[in-house]
Amino acid sequence: MDRLESLLKRIDKFNKDRDWDKFHTPSNLAKSISIEANELLECFQWNDDGYNINEVREELADVMNYCLQMAMVLNLDIIDIMNDKMDKTEMKYPVEKAKGRSTKYTKL
Repeated sequence: MDRLESLLKRIDKFNKDRDWDKFHTPSNLAKSISIEANELLECFQWNDDGYNINEVREELADVMNYCLQMAMVLNLDIIDIMNDKMDKTEMKYPVEKAKGRSTKYTKL
């Protein structure tokens, strides 16, 4: 079993042991992702350099946990959806136009 599969099983067991699956609707998970993403952003409020890496790790883990749970609830394969998105993004941002630039793809 690979590390991702092991992690997904661990998250699933954690929720099942506590009977929390009933609360993990796509809508609730999307809300939780947004809430946790804002807590991650708070780690950088007022200072781009003086953040606490341990707090960042905790909040990033929370965001990723909810993202993984949403994928599980929707029966989406994490690797497939990430690769599909990378394919689209690579087309939007070809190296020869985007290298070294932060311009949105519609303005390249």
